[in-house]
Amino acid sequence: MAYKIAVIGATGNVGREMLKTLVQRNFPIAEVVALASPRSIGREVSFGDGVLKIKALDYYDFKGTDIALMSAGGTIAKEWAPKIAAQGCLVIDNSSAWRMDRQVPLVVPEVNADALNDIPKGIIANPNCSTAQLVVALKPLHDLFTIKRVVVSTYQSVSGAGKEGMDELFTQTRAVFVADPIAPGKFTKQIAFNVIPHIDVFLDSGITKEEWKMAVETQKILDPDIQVTATCVRVPVFLGHSESVNIEFEKPVTAEQARAALRAAPGVMVVDKREDGGYVTPIECAGEDATFVSRVRKDPTIENGLNMWIVSDNLRKGAALNAVQIAETLINRNLLRAA
Repeated sequence: MAYKIAVIGATGNVGREMLKTLVQRNFPIAEVVALASPRSIGREVSFGDGVLKIKALDYYDFKGTDIALMSAGGTIAKEWAPKIAAQGCLVIDNSSAWRMDRQVPLVVPEVNADALNDIPKGIIANPNCSTAQLVVALKPLHDLFTIKRVVVSTYQSVSGAGKEGMDELFTQTRAVFVADPIAPGKFTKQIAFNVIPHIDVFLDSGITKEEWKMAVETQKILDPDIQVTATCVRVPVFLGHSESVNIEFEKPVTAEQARAALRAAPGVMVVDKREDGGYVTPIECAGEDATFVSRVRKDPTIENGLNMWIVSDNLRKGAALNAVQIAETLINRNLLRAA
């Protein structure tokens, strides 16, 4: 069986990665349609050995389309996802628009695939990129040792802010070397050779929305009893999010037990040698599907505590790959009709 797929936001970083991922994973495709705003009509995007011409979302008829992979921002997702679902096309949305809707499953297939058994609105939400890699690593540890509390500090690449963020880092870096003036645009302060402890808007509590999302999404996906506190930081890295994670468990756990559980878990790659270079950095994770875990070690300051380092390609597991994996899971579980 083969399926008709629409990729919405196909000109963006994640949309292009979705198209690439469909090809790389040999997704059973009958037809792929690349959609974006009317101003992008006629533009071409790569798909396998060929190209697709962009069509306008505004004028597209979704009847007969099986899945819409959507990465066009929250405003568009809020307006269009219900319209698309009403035409019988299942929507997998990468924005934050539907994540906390109680009738919309928020899914990381390695963690909570059973949530796909009930999709009342015809919409499935992809989690925040930083949440996705976190819960992939937390899941096997929670199953064995029961997590009470997570303290996470993120080191998030500029690709999480889209092409504009990547362009700004490139432009500012060049400007530093040629002594040109630097004016922040996408980010609130200079990003080149700097770190910015601010992602998304500030809430009244003093945390940012990105930090809030990591907490509530982890609870929805994994367990509402897990307490999560986050500090989210933008760093001058083009691709790949990193996380320093401190975990408190209810049951005793050793670093060796944790590494064994992580090695056996789907989607996780443990690279943890206690030597120079015996860990993964964002450069090594670029283009990879796995969530990499390094620096697993005991936290001696609390009972049943561990520290670890998590790295993943945010455009893949944090976005495009997770969306395609959701679609694959729907097919494998016979939850999707064929074209």
